[in-house]
Order: sequence, then structure tokens, then C-alpha cells
Amino acid sequence: MPVIFLTSMGGVHDRVEGLEAGADDYLVKPFAFSELLARINALGRRPPIAAEKTKLKVADLELDLFSRLASRDGIAIELLPREFALLELLMRNEGRVLTKTMLLERIWNFNFDPQSTVVETHISRLRAKIDKPFSVPLLHNTRNTGYSIHGQR
Repeated sequence: MPVIFLTSMGGVHDRVEGLEAGADDYLVKPFAFSELLARINALGRRPPIAAEKTKLKVADLELDLFSRLASRDGIAIELLPREFALLELLMRNEGRVLTKTMLLERIWNFNFDPQSTVVETHISRLRAKIDKPFSVPLLHNTRNTGYSIHGQR
């Protein structure tokens, strides 16, 4: 819900404090009613803020982004930070094939040589944790292209 502060306190410090306290706009009295209406209309044109997902789910695999916990079929899976980031990226792109270069850019920030096997190593570790103990694999390799995550099709 947008908030406009209407106040007689017009000092720079007051305006900054009001905006940092959560106001979307700050209007000092006296003001023209037409200006208030224009500011209300401007706030109304903003796109609504979408609630960000806090949990990702692919088949029976769940990833809680706040608690940083992963589980599959109700069984907790312990992930290292890079494994968590890799799994999160794959789950946010469920069904899409992500290339090795895309993964290197987004998870390792170009800090590794593209000839490196770091992606394959982390995918292998992730697969051992989220696929091997279960009957249905979720992590898939598209030969010479990249990796994706999805349930049965």
C-alpha cells in the first residue's frame, strides 16, 4: 500500500527521515490539492509489487530460500553454499536448459576458466544429494548443451 506523508515539517532532515521510515512520497504543507492528486495518480501508476517466492518446489524437491534448507520427499538435504546457489538457479529456471557458461557466469561470476570442470563437479555432488537416494531423477544433462531440473514428463 503506497504511503504519502502530508506534513508541515519541511526540512531536508524531516523529508529524508520520512522517506527512510517508509513513505513513498512526502508532501509539505501548504500544498495545492491538484499536486496531491497528481502524486496519488503517479503512485497508482506504479506496477504492484509482486510477492517474492520464498520456497521453490520441483516435484517432491523443496528449497526454502529464507531458512536455506533443502528437502526431498520430506528428507532434509544438506547443501554447501555453492550447491544451494546452483540448485536455486536451476529451480528458478525449471524445465529450461542452462548452459555451462550461464552457470559459470551466474554462480561463479566468471572467476573460473570456461575449460574448468567446476560445473560438472558441483552438478555431480548435487546429483548425489538430490537424485541418487531417490527413485526419480530430477537433475538432467542435455548432452553438449547444459543442465536442467524437472520432474517426470
